[in-house]
Amino acid sequence: MSLQLNRELDFTYGRVAVLTPTIRRVICENPGPFTFKGTGTYIVGRGEVAVIDPGPYDEAHFEALQRALKGETVTHIVVTHTHRDHSPGVQLLQPATGAPTYGFGPHMGGVGPEHAEGGDVDFNPDVVVKDGDIIKGKDWTLEAVHTPGHTSNHLCFAFKEESVLFSGDHVMGWSTTVVTQPDGDMGDYMRSLEKLLQRDDATYWPTHGAAITDPKTHVAGLLAHRHHREDQIAACLKKGESTIPAMVEAMYVDLDPRLIRGAQRSVQSHLIHMIENGIVGCHGAPELDAVYFLVD
Repeated sequence: MSLQLNRELDFTYGRVAVLTPTIRRVICENPGPFTFKGTGTYIVGRGEVAVIDPGPYDEAHFEALQRALKGETVTHIVVTHTHRDHSPGVQLLQPATGAPTYGFGPHMGGVGPEHAEGGDVDFNPDVVVKDGDIIKGKDWTLEAVHTPGHTSNHLCFAFKEESVLFSGDHVMGWSTTVVTQPDGDMGDYMRSLEKLLQRDDATYWPTHGAAITDPKTHVAGLLAHRHHREDQIAACLKKGESTIPAMVEAMYVDLDPRLIRGAQRSVQSHLIHMIENGIVGCHGAPELDAVYFLVD
């Protein structure tokens, strides 16, 4: 029996998209300004499978996963990081399957409403996975690639048999990645992008958006974008635009009002990175309401 493959993204909620003979994806109905069309949960393997990022605590999505997994055994539940659109679905999937969970560790950052995506403080992996660790299943192998930046506990997973990287939110297929305090770190994020440039994965499958089929060009573009943002910040400071709201107004044209706070936090992360590199100074702590200046 031949498989009908869908290498793009099926946005029909609850439908199983067969991406390759051993990769399937189910989209959760949680679209939004930070999730695009919704969280994509991956199923790796056939018969005895891994589930990557079960998604939010969402009964309808869990039921769709159960339909997709009918007749199969979930042997591993793998989590890229602990934002609430990625890991809380463990609370539904694990009792139904008995499968152990794998992840870098518990959530380390903020969880309040001021943090756009929110943290899942309930997740604590059964098996702690570090950079380079191997997760082995039936006919599939996942290698953990620690990519801090979006969160400190973010992991990508390389599916070695198909030269695929499940890139979580570190590299997305529709937008740039949100990097905000307290757990996000722009310096770490940029170093993690440079780390991915040293790899030879053929395709990325992110949790949000379609496949990235030219990863090196895409990742190089993301790095260039971040350097350009810091050039823009320096230009703003030269013009006397010394507060984050003033910089965001100058740098982000026609920005969706729902994204203004996220843009401010992204600029804050860049400023902290520039302070670390001795390019920028700050009167007081580098908070959202602080006044910044270029270092002579």
